[in-house]
Amino acid sequence: MEGWQVERVLKSDRFGSVELVRAGDRRLVRRVVCPRRRPASRALARVLMARERRALAEIEAMAGVPHLVEEAAAAALAAADGRVLAPAEQVLRTWIAGAPLQRAERLPADYFDLLEALVVELHGHGVCHNDLHKEQNVLVAEDGRPALVDFQLASVHRGRGALFTSRARDDVRHVRKHRRRYTRDGRAPGGGAEAAGASRVVRRSWVAAAWRKLGKPVYNLLAHGPGGRVPSEEWRPESGPWPVWTPPLGSTAGEDRVAAGSPGPETGYGSGPAAR
Repeated sequence: MEGWQVERVLKSDRFGSVELVRAGDRRLVRRVVCPRRRPASRALARVLMARERRALAEIEAMAGVPHLVEEAAAAALAAADGRVLAPAEQVLRTWIAGAPLQRAERLPADYFDLLEALVVELHGHGVCHNDLHKEQNVLVAEDGRPALVDFQLASVHRGRGALFTSRARDDVRHVRKHRRRYTRDGRAPGGGAEAAGASRVVRRSWVAAAWRKLGKPVYNLLAHGPGGRVPSEEWRPESGPWPVWTPPLGSTAGEDRVAAGSPGPETGYGSGPAAR
């Protein structure tokens, strides 16, 4: 097998970068913290990296999410900017081949049902993603099934208290916003209207409201610097092109179990008026 090398940088900001590394046919994704000359951003980047490690460790048994990888040879590879990295300055995870939602050309008719089931399964492990409003964090894998990436803002909850419930509801709210956008105005499979019960709004939680008003400006300041340009999130334009709908994939055994109402955190954010 060839030695490890950086194939390309997938993302970069003041917190560091996300690299696709490769050895032969094997690919991994590596998150790298920023250089030492940015102490505030670097400190927060290490906190976010620790959050990602902790979240991924909780969902090792799940499909449709990245998994932590211990690969000494890949970890020894210099970063794209030439830096030699300590173990605490990077995290390696599996690469999920596919396309981000906004670039997908085809979607199975039950894609958003499978996506919501995947998010509910995530919550069943006590993990909330907390960044699903970005279409680029929602993938359409090569087999057409949904996958989730970028867990640096994810949170792990040992209990099922108010904070967990608020964050879990926000995850579902974002999934349903994507569903509505991709199925409204005759875009639903077959050109019909999406079922109302599956696409009703879940109201923004107090956690999300506080983050939007107080936390996000600080995050953007540290990520992009004073006066730095905050890159616009990539969305599929309203003018399209919109994906072509393909036959439904059907649920796996785990998805059937979740859809049937497995006990746990999904209780309380449903689609009816009480959850709005």
